[in-house]
Amino acid sequence: MMNWQSFFGDKRTRNQFILTVVLLAILMLSFSQFLQFIENRKGVSLPDPLLNTFGPINLTWLTFSLIYLSLILFVLSVWKEPKKLMSALQAYGLMVIFRTIAMYLVPLEPPETLIFLNDPFVQLFGSGEILTKDLFFSGHTATLFLLFLLTENKKLKIVFLLSTTIVGIAILLQHVHYSVDVFIAPFVAYTAFRIIKVLHERKVLKIQQ
Repeated sequence: MMNWQSFFGDKRTRNQFILTVVLLAILMLSFSQFLQFIENRKGVSLPDPLLNTFGPINLTWLTFSLIYLSLILFVLSVWKEPKKLMSALQAYGLMVIFRTIAMYLVPLEPPETLIFLNDPFVQLFGSGEILTKDLFFSGHTATLFLLFLLTENKKLKIVFLLSTTIVGIAILLQHVHYSVDVFIAPFVAYTAFRIIKVLHERKVLKIQQ
């Protein structure tokens, strides 16, 4: 297991980590501005037979409890393994890029029956406005599934998979997303995970062993 001292002892690895953090910070700031653009753009409403079968339920507290608990558990589990942490940041950044492209190409209006999902993280980095059009695909579902893919701890894998499933169901019950937004999210997360993994295996993103 590579610790922080040996990790930063290699110049190329150290520079890659610093570049990853800087680019991710720039990406997230740009993404917050992109979300404002999306929010002000007119989109289309999708017919969703699944959402039509039940009324919305406010499960905001459950959704964000699971999301932030899972994030905390993941960070604690990889804190002493900087290589895994850097790979996670890179995979997440790539997933955000995929989400930006997807939302740009698929402009949607939110379901008419939605109950607002007030994300404290987005509120912190955004304008304070509750966003409703960051739809295709579900970032919350994708992020939790990405944690499931990234962790090697079997117990945590179960926790993250359960969190992914519960959050996916919860945001559908709250009518925050269309069904397709949630169903496609794990596949995009897996794509981002595999690309970063292959880049490391092929030494394109080289890390000292």
